[in-house]
Amino acid sequence: MLSPTVRHPPGTPPLDRGQRLELTLTEHAYGGESLGRDPSGRPVFVPYVLPGERVVVEITEAHSTWARGRPLDILQSSPDRFAPRCRHFTHCGGCHYQHMTYEAQLRAKASILSTQLARLAGLASPPVRPIVAAPDPWNYRNHVQFGVGRDGHVTLQAAGATHGFRVEECYLPEPAIADLWPRLDLASRSPVERVSLRAGSGGDTLIAFHGAGAEAIELESSAEASVVWLSENESVVLAGDGSIEISVKSRAFSVSAASFFQVHTALLGPLVDLVLEALTLRPGEVVYDLYAGVGLFSAFFADAGATVLAVEESPSACTDFERNLADLDVSLFAATVEQALPVLSPRPDAALVDPPRAGLSREALGALVEKAPHRLVYVSCDPSTLARDAKRLSLAGYALDHVTPIDLFPQTFHIESVSRWVLQGRRAAEDLRP
Repeated sequence: MLSPTVRHPPGTPPLDRGQRLELTLTEHAYGGESLGRDPSGRPVFVPYVLPGERVVVEITEAHSTWARGRPLDILQSSPDRFAPRCRHFTHCGGCHYQHMTYEAQLRAKASILSTQLARLAGLASPPVRPIVAAPDPWNYRNHVQFGVGRDGHVTLQAAGATHGFRVEECYLPEPAIADLWPRLDLASRSPVERVSLRAGSGGDTLIAFHGAGAEAIELESSAEASVVWLSENESVVLAGDGSIEISVKSRAFSVSAASFFQVHTALLGPLVDLVLEALTLRPGEVVYDLYAGVGLFSAFFADAGATVLAVEESPSACTDFERNLADLDVSLFAATVEQALPVLSPRPDAALVDPPRAGLSREALGALVEKAPHRLVYVSCDPSTLARDAKRLSLAGYALDHVTPIDLFPQTFHIESVSRWVLQGRRAAEDLRP
C-alpha cells in the first residue's frame, strides 16, 4: 500500500476519523485504491472508486499528511465503472477491481507501473510496453487457498482484516477447482488450518490440507484428486501421487503440493516468451536462473542451447526441478540466492531473477551485480519492490531497456512485469544506496 509523506499548508486542521467530505478522485494508487485530495491538498486514499468520480467519503484512517476513507455515495460515476460479478466483492480481500471494466483494469495497471518506476526509482519516462492481457479475466487461477472456519466451512480473508468469512461463490478459480471447492466437507473444529486446491492442464486436481500433523486424519473422497497433508516439517501423500501436471508451450511440468508455480496457466506461454525475448540467449552462453522454482524458465533456456545454472532453496521445488528437467543438461544449486551467488562459476552472460513479492535482498542484489551479467531480466509481481530494486540497479550501472506488464492477476491490484536491464558500466556493490 502507498502511504506517502506529502506536506500540506501550515495550520491545516487534521482530518478526523469518522469525518465526511466530498472528493474528486484523480489517479489510481498501487494497492487497489484511488487518490483524491482534501481542500488543503492532503492525499486521501479510497478503495472501490475510480479516477474522475466525485464521491462522499468517510475517513477511516487519519494521519498528519494523508488519510484513508471508505466511499459512502458516488455523486458522479466514471464510464469505466462496472457491475461487480461476485456478491462478496468489497467484503472479500481477494478482488479489488471488479468495479472496473477489464480494459480499465489494464490501463490502470500499466499506469501504476509507470508511476512507481518514475516516482520511486527516479526513472524519467519509463519505457513501459503495452500490457499483455489475459485471454479471459475470469476463472483463470490454477491455485486457490482457503481458510477453515470453526464449523468446518471454507473461508476467504475479509478485506482489511485478518479473519475469514464463509465463502459462497468465487469466480477466479479454473473450472476444475470451481467444481471441487464447494464439495469440501470438513469436520467441525477440524485440525485443518488451511486448504489449497490446484488444477493441472488436463483437469487433474490436488487438495493440500495444512495443519500441525497428519496422524489423526480420516479421509473420505469421491473426487479423483491427489490429496496431501502439509505441515511445517513434512508432506504426507494421502491419495494419488501428490502432484499436478501443467503444460507450457508443449512441455509438461510436475508441480508438488509444497512447490511454487505461477497461478495463471493460460499466460505462462506468453510469460516465457517475454523472458526469452528479453534475454536474447545465444547457444553456449551462460545464464543464471535465480529463484528457479520447478524449472519453468530453465527448461526453455536449455532448449535455446544455453548453459544453465539454476538456484532454488525450496526442497520440494528442487525435487520437481530435477524430475521436470531430467532430459536436459542443467546445473541446479539447492541453496538461497544469497548463499549461491558468491560461489557460482562461470560468470554469466545473462541472468534471470524471479524473486518473491519482497523483491531482491540487498545482499542478493549486491552479489548479482558483482557477477556483472551483461543482460538482466527481472520478473516482478510487485511494482513497488521492483522500483526499489530498479533504483539500486541504476546505481550499479544497469539501464532499463524496457518493461512489459502482463496481467497474471485480473480483478486484483497485483501487477506482474518483465523488465530487461543492460549493463552500461560497473560500480562497486557496496555503493548500492537507495
